[in-house]
Amino acid sequence: MSDEANPFESLQEQIDDAAAFLDVPGDVVTRLKSPERVLEATLTVEMDDGRLEGFQAFRSQFNGDRGPYKGGIRYHPNVSRDEVKALSGWMVYKCAVVDIPYGGGKGGIVIDPREYSESELERVTRAFAKELRPFIGPDRDIPAPDVNTGQREMNWIKDTYEKLENTTAPGVITGKSLDNGGSEGRVEATGRSVMLAAREAFAYLDRDLSGATVAVQGYGNAGSVAAKLLEDQGASVVAVSDSSGAVFHPEGLDARAVKEFKRETGAVTGYADAEEELSNEELLTMDVDLLVPAALENAIDAEIASHLEADVVVEAANGPITPEADDILASKDVMVVPDILANAGGVTVSYFEWVQNRQRFAWTEARVNDELERVIVDAFDRLVDAFEEKELPNFRTAAYVVAIQRVADAFGGAGSWP
Repeated sequence: MSDEANPFESLQEQIDDAAAFLDVPGDVVTRLKSPERVLEATLTVEMDDGRLEGFQAFRSQFNGDRGPYKGGIRYHPNVSRDEVKALSGWMVYKCAVVDIPYGGGKGGIVIDPREYSESELERVTRAFAKELRPFIGPDRDIPAPDVNTGQREMNWIKDTYEKLENTTAPGVITGKSLDNGGSEGRVEATGRSVMLAAREAFAYLDRDLSGATVAVQGYGNAGSVAAKLLEDQGASVVAVSDSSGAVFHPEGLDARAVKEFKRETGAVTGYADAEEELSNEELLTMDVDLLVPAALENAIDAEIASHLEADVVVEAANGPITPEADDILASKDVMVVPDILANAGGVTVSYFEWVQNRQRFAWTEARVNDELERVIVDAFDRLVDAFEEKELPNFRTAAYVVAIQRVADAFGGAGSWP
C-alpha cells in the first residue's frame, strides 16, 4: 500500500474524472469537491489510573444538498483530517448513487482501541458525543459505526445525546443494538450489498458466481459477511486475510469457521484447515475470479495493480484502489464495482433504521433484506445504463456520473443562498 496516497486527493480526482462527462458548471463541480465544514476537537479524558490523556477527533460534514449528513465514526491510529474529509465525500456520492435522501459526513478519533479498557473507551466515546452534540441530530447529521466501532459505541453516543438534550431521539444515530432502536439486518448489510453487487456484476458479464474463486482482503465485519454470503451463492472462498496475514486453501475455506477462529484467537493466521499462509500482498495478486478488498483505503496501489490477476474486483472497503491503480486495472479489462455502490448496504440499512426510528415501527429482517436488494439492483442497473449510454471508461466513473448529477440537480433545484 502506498504511504503517500492522499485519500482526499483521490476523491477529488475521481470527481473531476466523472465531471468531464457531465454538463455541470465548473464552479458547481468545485463546490462538490470540498467539505462544507470540519470539526476538529481534542478530547481530554481521564484514564483508569487517574491520569489525563488527549485524543484528536474529527467530524467532516461534506455536503447536505440531498438531506442530513450521514456517515460513520471510526477509531484508528491513522485517522487524519484528510482521511475523514475524503470519507465524508465518498458518503455523499454513495448515498446519491443508491438514491437515498442523505448527504455525507464522517468522523473519527485517533486511537488504537485495543490499548484501552472498555470503561476508557466509553469515556472517550461520550466525550466525543458531547463535542458532537451541537452538530448532530435526526435532521442534521446522523453518525453510524465504522472501523473499530459498533453497536456498543453507537448506544453510548445515543445515550449521551439524549441525556444532554433531555429527550428521546433514537434517530440521532444508526447502527445501534436492537434493544436501543437498531434495525434487523444492519450488522450484515455492508457484506450483503457486496455479495449483491458481485452477483449482478457476474450476471452482467454473463458469468456464473457459483463456482467462482474468491479472495477477501480484510476479515472484519464487511469482509467476513461478504465471504459467508458469497459462499452461500456457491462461490469458493480460497483466501482471506487480516492484519496478521492471509490463509489460503485452493479447494476453498469454510468462511464461517474462519470467522469463528478469528473471533476466538484475534487473527485468521493459524487456522488449522488452511493449506498455506500468505502475505496480504500475495492475496491481492492471486489468480482468482473475484477479489474483495475489505480493509482500509489505498490498499491497491499502482504496483499491486500491475500484478493483480483477478477478473472482477468488488470494493467492500472505502477507497481501496488509488486512481493510478484504477487506470492500470481499466487497461487490463478488470471490472471494478466501486465502493460507493458495492458497500452502500450499510448506509442503506442505516437509512431504513432511521426511517423505522422516525415511524417508531420496526421492520422484519426479511423486509429489510428485500428492500436492500431492490436498492442495490436498481442502482447497479442505473450504473450500467450510464456506462453504456455515455461510453464511459469504467464503472467507477459511471457511478460518479450518476451520483454527481443527482447532487448537482438537488443543488440547482434549491438555488444558491446567500
